[in-house]
Amino acid sequence: MLLDRRRFVTLLGVLALIPMPRMAFATAREVAMDTLLINKPDGGVPNNALPVLIYHRVIPPDTADNAEYLEHLFRTNGWPPQWRYPVYTFTHFHSNTHEVLGVYAGSAKLQLGGEHGKIIEVNVGDVLLLPAGIGHKQISADEDFMLVGAYPPDMKADLCHDELPQLAARTKAVNAVPLPATDPVTGHTEGSMLVWHQK
Repeated sequence: MLLDRRRFVTLLGVLALIPMPRMAFATAREVAMDTLLINKPDGGVPNNALPVLIYHRVIPPDTADNAEYLEHLFRTNGWPPQWRYPVYTFTHFHSNTHEVLGVYAGSAKLQLGGEHGKIIEVNVGDVLLLPAGIGHKQISADEDFMLVGAYPPDMKADLCHDELPQLAARTKAVNAVPLPATDPVTGHTEGSMLVWHQK
């Protein structure tokens, strides 16, 4: 059926009034962000000269499905989501890729940097962008705590443990990881596009 101009404009007006799921509008956003520099090795954990980025209140308050919102946001910004899970309870890191962790349920205390690292609390709506080599583990969490995890395109993260004899080789691998082309939260602006690319 063909629509004349008047009916087409009327139809557009009606469509604008129909509520859409909030996750459909996940786009690059400016959000509050903290940085945490962990640039010294800790045991067998190399860490990184790039700071950890911690974004706050990324998920809008009226979002119907937090996990889907974060997955859509990360995917839209070039970081394909790969898993939903909490954080391992042992110190580990990735020598071949940066990692983004988005909290979609519960809260937890995480240790960043290794066995002597800083303990931070994360809650629903917090997103952590971890440079390659940053040690992380879960210290405690409530029973609802869950994350969405994602990496840059075509990346599958390795799983490295705190092993001192491997430190030199893993530091070399970490230093070879390229900067990401986009930020998982803000896209082509703000976040790592400013902080990491200025290092």
